[in-house]
Amino acid sequence: MIKSIQKYLQYFLVAVKGTEKNFTSGSINKAIFMLSIPMILEMVMESIFAVVDIYFVGKISVNAVATVALTESVIMIIYAIAMGLSMAATAMVARRVGEKKPEEASRAAVQAIILAGGIAVVFALVGMFFPKEILSIMGGQSDLVEEGYRYTMIMIGGNLSVMLLFVINAIFRGAGDASISMRSLILANSINIVLDPLFLFGLGQWDGFGLEGAAIATTTGRGIGVLFQLYVLFRGSSMIKVAWSNFKVKLEIILSLIKLSLGGIGQMMIGTLSWLFLVRISAEFGSDVLAGYAIAFRIIMFTILPSWGLANAAATLVGQNLGAGEPDRAEKSVWQSAFFNVIFLGVVAVVFFSFAEYFVSLFTQKPSVIEVGAIALRYISFGYVFFAYGMVIGQSFNGAGDTKTPTVMNFFCFWLFEVPLAYVLAVNLEFGPKGIFAAIAIASSLWAVVSIIIFRKGKWKTVKI
Repeated sequence: MIKSIQKYLQYFLVAVKGTEKNFTSGSINKAIFMLSIPMILEMVMESIFAVVDIYFVGKISVNAVATVALTESVIMIIYAIAMGLSMAATAMVARRVGEKKPEEASRAAVQAIILAGGIAVVFALVGMFFPKEILSIMGGQSDLVEEGYRYTMIMIGGNLSVMLLFVINAIFRGAGDASISMRSLILANSINIVLDPLFLFGLGQWDGFGLEGAAIATTTGRGIGVLFQLYVLFRGSSMIKVAWSNFKVKLEIILSLIKLSLGGIGQMMIGTLSWLFLVRISAEFGSDVLAGYAIAFRIIMFTILPSWGLANAAATLVGQNLGAGEPDRAEKSVWQSAFFNVIFLGVVAVVFFSFAEYFVSLFTQKPSVIEVGAIALRYISFGYVFFAYGMVIGQSFNGAGDTKTPTVMNFFCFWLFEVPLAYVLAVNLEFGPKGIFAAIAIASSLWAVVSIIIFRKGKWKTVKI
C-alpha cells in the first residue's frame, strides 16, 4: 500500500512537471493519470474563475448576479466556438505528434491561433457597441441593463483573452504538454483572485469600479495567462515551437481546421444555445430565479470542469494512439477514463444532494435565491453519473477527429429534447424552475446512453485527418 502511494506520488510530480509526453505505450492507467492530473488542475483553475467572480459579485446586488448570468449565457457562445476550435486543434496536433511529425504539429498550432484571433475580433466589436441590446434581448429589465451593461461590454469586448487561452491550451494538450496549460491557468487565476475584490470594492479612499471591476479583473488575468502561453511557444520549451516567421496564413491548414472544428463548434453551440434558451425561460420567473440559477451553474461548473479534464485526457490519448496505429489501446483508454469519471462525479452528486443549501449560501444570503439554487443543484446532480460517461465519450469522438457524431447527438438530445421538455415542464405544466432543472438531468442522461451505443460501433477508429 505504501509503495503504491509512493509510486503515484512520483507520477503526480512527473505529471505536474510535464516531463513525460509519450502516451502511446505502457500502462493505460498510468497514461490517464499522467495526462489527467495537469488537465484536471487546469480545469479547476478555470472553474475557480467562475466561482470567484460570482462570490464577490454576489455581495453587490441580485441584479449584479443576474447580469453576470445573462452575460455569461451569451459568452457561452464564444466559449462554444473557442472549444470547438480547441477540439480541432487538439485532434490535429495529437494526430501529428502520434505520427512523429512535430513540425507539422507546430504549423497546425500557428494556424489555429490565427483563426482564433480573427474570430475574436468580430465578437469584440459586437460586445463593445451593443452591450445594452444584448442584455435587453436576454430579458434583462431596464434597471438591470443600466447597472450591468459596462460589465457585458468589457467581458465580450475582451473575449480575445478567452479565445486564445482556450485554443493555445488545447494545442499544448494535444502535444502532451498538459502541464503548461495548467500553469497558464494558475497564473491567470491567481491574478484574477487578487484583482477581483480590489477592482470591485476598491482600497482605502478608492471605491473601485463596481460590477465592471469583475470583468476588468477577469480579462486582465486571462490576458496575462495568454502572454505566458505565447512566451512558452516562442521560447521553444514545449514540443510545439513557433517563431514570428511562422505567422503566415496557410489557407489549406486553416480550411482543414475549419472543417474539423465545424463539428466541434456545432456541438458546443448546440449545447450552449440550449443553456441560453433555458436561461431565457428562467428569466420569466424573475431575477431571484436567475440569480439562483447563475450561482448553481457556477458551482456545477466547479465540478464539471475538473471532470472535463479527464475527458480531455481521453481525447488526447485517442488522438495520439490512433496516430500511432493503436486503435484498441485508444478504446481501452476511453472506457477506463469514463470509469474514473463516474466515480468522481458520483461522489460529487452525493455531496451536492446532501449540502445544496450550504453551498449556495456561500454566495448569497437571500432565502429565495438559496432555495432556487439548492433545487437546481439537487435536480441536476441526478444526471451526473450518466453525464460522466457522455462527457468522456463525446470528447473521445472529437479526439479521433469525428466531430460530426457528437454534433448530431447534441442536436437531438438538447435542441429537440431538452429545450422543449424544459418549456413544457416549467411553463405548460407549471412546475416552474424545477421543470427546467429536471429537463437538464433527463436530457444529460439520454445523451450519455446514446453516446455509449454509438461509440461501441467503433466507426470513430477509421476517421482520417
